[in-house]
This record gives sequence, structure tokens and C-alpha cells, in this order.
Amino acid sequence: MTYSIVGKSVRRYDLPEKLSGSSKFTSDIQVPDMLHGKILRSPHSHARILSIDTSAAEVLPDVHAVLTPFNSPSGRVAPDLPILGTTVRYIGDEVAAVAADSEHAAEEALAALKVEYEVLPFVTDPREAIKSYAPAIHPEGNLIGGEPMVLSQGSIEEGFAEADIIVEESFTTPAHASAALEPRAAIASWEGDKLTVWKTSRGVHPDKMSLASALQVEPDNVRVIGATMGAGYGNKDETRLAAIVAALAQNAGRPVKIELTREEEFVAGRKRHSTETTIRVGVKNDGTVTAIHATTLMDTGAYLSSGPRVIRRAGQGAIYLYRCANVQYDGYLTYTNQPSAGSYRALGAPQGQFALESTMEKVADALGMDSLEFRKMNHVGLEGQPGERITPADDIIDTQPIEGGIPFSSNGLRQCLDLGSEAIGWATRHERNADQTGTMRRGVGMGMFIYRGGPGTATNAWMTLNEDGTLQVTAGTMDVGEGNSTAIPQMVAQELGVAYEKIRVLFGDSGVTPDAPITSGSTATFSTGQAALNATRELKSKILAAASDQLGVSADDLQIVDGVIGPKTGGASMTLAEVAAKTGQIRTEASLTPGSTDYIVNSFGAHFAEVEVDTVTGNVNVIHYVAAHDSGNIINPQLAINQVEGGVSQMLGFALIEQMITDPGSGATLNGSFLEHKGATIQEFPNIDVIFADVYDPVGPFGMKALGEPPNIGVAPAIINAIYDAIGVRIHDLPATPDKILDALDRKERGE
Repeated sequence: MTYSIVGKSVRRYDLPEKLSGSSKFTSDIQVPDMLHGKILRSPHSHARILSIDTSAAEVLPDVHAVLTPFNSPSGRVAPDLPILGTTVRYIGDEVAAVAADSEHAAEEALAALKVEYEVLPFVTDPREAIKSYAPAIHPEGNLIGGEPMVLSQGSIEEGFAEADIIVEESFTTPAHASAALEPRAAIASWEGDKLTVWKTSRGVHPDKMSLASALQVEPDNVRVIGATMGAGYGNKDETRLAAIVAALAQNAGRPVKIELTREEEFVAGRKRHSTETTIRVGVKNDGTVTAIHATTLMDTGAYLSSGPRVIRRAGQGAIYLYRCANVQYDGYLTYTNQPSAGSYRALGAPQGQFALESTMEKVADALGMDSLEFRKMNHVGLEGQPGERITPADDIIDTQPIEGGIPFSSNGLRQCLDLGSEAIGWATRHERNADQTGTMRRGVGMGMFIYRGGPGTATNAWMTLNEDGTLQVTAGTMDVGEGNSTAIPQMVAQELGVAYEKIRVLFGDSGVTPDAPITSGSTATFSTGQAALNATRELKSKILAAASDQLGVSADDLQIVDGVIGPKTGGASMTLAEVAAKTGQIRTEASLTPGSTDYIVNSFGAHFAEVEVDTVTGNVNVIHYVAAHDSGNIINPQLAINQVEGGVSQMLGFALIEQMITDPGSGATLNGSFLEHKGATIQEFPNIDVIFADVYDPVGPFGMKALGEPPNIGVAPAIINAIYDAIGVRIHDLPATPDKILDALDRKERGE
């Protein structure tokens, strides 16, 4: 389906400000009479704070407030996260905070605080943490919920009994820092009992409710303004920073700003969860998958954050990517005395589907099948999984279902496999690489994936025709870098019949926008976009009705083209400004819970990598990468390509280089800066071919589905499977650093 605006690479809405440097990030915002805050952090992995002597700090001339667990509000930022607590649970945990005239004065005040600790036993290993004798990090115990999350369909016992071949493999993935260019920052200012907070935020309305709960004030007295964000990646708002700043400002009686240092960002921010995953697969000799059983042990660190959602998504591939009637996923989420993990782009799916797709490669080997053909034979189809529907008939179906008998709204996975394999030259890969000699070896690998497709929680949007004829879409959502402040206006302009440049955008201010959820789960453009479209349709109806009265033509016979309202057959016309001059401002509202009662809405993809491995140094060079995606109809091709290229580049580090390292003996983070934490650079980025399947989803607005997070899922399996193809050794423990590759080659040579 062809449109005049949707499907075109219009200029990003926020591009001029970002290019000119006029965009205001939180660190750029200055509030009159503003103080600077600093946070004192724990030197212990686990300790009880017995007392804090603040007297020496409080008498310093430039110090205006000292916040401790003993004078902070008693509310909670999250169920297990007070503003400040009397127990610290990792090295770097927040102990106290100060506000002073300058950062230097605040640091001097921190040095003057005297803290008395009772040091407690600690545990940094998640496998040890779930044992009965491990020290309890929280009163309810270390295993979240007291038992594993179990998701199942059919009977894996029966499925494995039917199998001719059973393959079992185990894998680990490391803690992975998001390493966004912008560290977290927050500013708080009180006027009487009214609080305004500027912060790095994924959702100003949820942030407002969280702050109100923590500070024990009325939500209507809290306003959160989301400044321009220097990369969200899912976790910018999952810390206690804003609550600490707000409490400090309340104590000081003046606005306060805290911006984390790069070292604090690494340690006290939120990282990707480390995992241990075992996959067991049963197949018949003809290649039919009879059973899949996945088990993941996941380390959420000192605090829960978004851990329950992450552990759930780590199992979705095992449950739903392959057509199989007998599946089970057991997810163990545990506390440890390590820095907290949280949301990070694709929440658990990269860890779980790396293990799944690496195992399926071995299954294909055991069957003597080409791994692409094995996947074509067994991937889940448009019809969904076998079995019976569980969701009540009139309820919206979860985008992470445990269902049978419910079809997908669309499924372009086969297209992705075909298009991607052709682009990488899959059919000729062994012929191309057959005559390799010397120490450099080339190989090609792949991995396919599934991810939720966009529907989220209830959301709202307003559309306004102003008296001067300008148009504005207003929503409480945040653009965290993915571009929904461009894609949503494109959809609105297309629906209304005006130029994209005529649409103004107001997002991310809880004081002047309708309620909206956080930008997460690749849902914002799909969900808020649908609400905006509904509001636009109502606005269009009111505009045509008003023009009908003026022109004497039935509204059904009128149309809007390039902002001009006139008869479809020609004749007298009116501009939007002329309509608005007669009617005054027109505003319409729409509220909805997006999704479908008939279909599962999921996105799909298949990634392919060609690598060159140096068998002397262990270095891996990705020389060609193909990312084929089914994200429905693409609203803005250039934005979409950027999302895929960015996701692939981001996860090269996860696959090959990056990991957060904690000393097990002390709990200290060992590489909390860019000096020690090595990420992929432009030198490591390969040529990336981005391909979109020709799919129009009947549920999504203008046929679109999620794209923000899926590019992160397929990278690790594609690269690790390519390494195996090149040198015949499989890396089970990410990242695939040169030492691990050389060790695997050595063990292979020794026949181990």
C-alpha cells in the first residue's frame, strides 16, 4: 500500500535542534538559584548503616542540605527501593546525599560525612545466592517470588519421549552496560508544595506517580518534564536519583541538580542481566521438533528493577519461535550483592534467544541438515502454535503469549529467512570458503528471532487545530531516540491530509500532556500512534463538518488535500486557518488499550553474519552483516534503517567484547569507566545490509509493528554460529573474546 507521507524518509522532527546544539539535555538545564548535589556511595557489598554523623558537613559554609536514611521521606521508589535505606546492598549503593553551591563543595561535604557500618555477609554468585545457606539480601529471600517462573504448553515429558535425538547445551551471557553517551541527571525545584522535576525519562507520567509515592505527596502536585535524551536503552529511569534530588531540594529550600559521573553511570546505572541458560531440544530424525525445555538463571543484582519482565522475555523464544506442541520455560530470578540490572533494549530476549539459536545450530548438525533449512522447516508460522486458546475470547491477547490456536496478525519470518540468506550468499558460503588456507578462516552464521510487536498498556493522545490554523499532536510519551516524535506526526499528517511539516509535537511533560505509559517494549509508536490516529480521525470529522456549513457541501463530499478543504469534484474551498477562524480552537481526545482480541501481534527477523577468525590471535572480524526484519509497514525508512544499524552495532560488543566485571571476592566493579570497559568502535562495525520484509500488519497503525528493540536479538547467535562455521568450535560463554577462542581451539586440538 502506497501513501504520500507514511513510508517516506521525512526529516526527523528533532533534527534541527540536535544538529544546531540547541536541544536541551538535562545537564544543559539551569534553574535560578540552583544547587549542585553529590551522592555518597557504599564501600561495602552488604552492610547495615548504624549512624551517619553529618555535623562536620553541615557547618561547611557552602552546604545547604544533607540527606540520609534517617531524615529522608519514608516512601519507596519501588517495592524494594526506598529513597535512601539503612541497608546497602552493593559497592556503589546510595548512602547519603548533599547539596551545595558547587560540585567541589558538595564533594568536600561528602568527605566530611562519618558513617558507621555493620558489615554483613554478601553473595555475588547467583547460583550460590539461591542456596538455602546464602545470606538474605532482602527479607523475603534471594529467589524472587520464592520459586521459578514456569511457563509451559503441552507436555515436555511426552515430547522428549517421542524424540529420536535429544540435544542439550548450556550458555552464559555477561552483565552488559548500556554505556549511553548521556549519564543520568535530574533537577528538582519546589514552589511551596508543588514539585517540578526535569530528568532523563522514558515516561514522565509513571515518573510522576513514582515520585509522588516516594515523597508521599499528591500526584497532582508533581510535574515531570522529560528533557532531550542522549539514548534511553530502557533503563534511564529505574534508579532512585530523581527522588534523592527532590528530597534534597525540599530540605535545602532551593533547586538541586545531580548529574552522575561516568563511573557512577557504570556502577549505579542499570545494566543488562547476566544469565546462565540451558536449552534441551528433542527432534525426530526427519527434523520435526518434539520438545523444547529452557531454563534460565538470571542475576538482577541488589534490587528488583524490571527483573520480572526481563526473566519473562528471556523465555519467549523457547516458548514461541519454533512450532512445537511441548514447551517449557523455567526462569529463576535472583538477588545478589552486585550492581542492579534493569531494562536494556530487548529485555532478556538477546540472552535467551542466543542460547536457543546456538542450540538449534547443534540440533541441525546432529540431524545432518542445513541449519537454514532446519529453521524453515520448524519456525512458527502465521497460524501460531498448536493447542487451545487460553485468553478469554473478548480479551486482548498478550504479545508474549502462552497460547495455542491463535494466529499472528502477520508473520514475515519466512521472507526474512529467504531475503537474508540470499543477501549473505548462504547457498554458496561453503564453496566460497572451501579453499581457505593459513591462519585466517571465514564462516557464515545465522539466527532468527521473535519479539513482541507493539501493543502496550492504556494510552492517550490529543489533536488540536489552533485558531491560527496550526496543528498539534500532544501525548505523554517520550521520544527516547527511536524517533516516535517523527513517525507519529507522519501518521497524523497522512490521515489528516496535510504536510508533515505542518504538525507540531508536544511530548514528555506530565503537566500539559495526557497520561501515557513509559516508552518501552517497542510499544510507543504503535500504541500512542494509534491513539493519535483515533484523535486525528475525530478532528478531521469536526473540520469537515465545520467546512460543510461554510461551503454548503455535504461533509461526505469534502476532502482535505495539502491542508485545503474542498469538494472532491472541485469547487470553492477553505484553508484550515479559515475554518479555525470560524470555529476557534478544536481539540479532540482519544484513549485506548491497543492490541487485538483475535491475533497475536509479534515482530520477527533473521540475521546473518560473515566473519573472519584469526586462529593465531583469536580476533574476530565481522566482514558482512545482513539484518532482515518483519516490522510490518515501515513508516520512515531512514529512521528504520538507523534503528537496525544501531542495534546491530550496539550488540557487537555484547557478542565479542563487552562485559561488566565484578570481583567475586569483594563485590567491587572492576571496569567502571571507558578506560577499562572496551566497547565496539567504528573500526569494528561491518557493512550492514538492512532488509525489510514486505508485510502489512492489519492490526498496527498504517500496518506497522515494533522495530526499536528487535535488532538487538539476532546479533550474538549470528556471530557465534559464524565463528563455529569458520573454525569448528562453539563459544558458550559470551563475549567471544580472543582468549576464549584460542582456548577453545586448543581444547579442540587436544580432542577435549
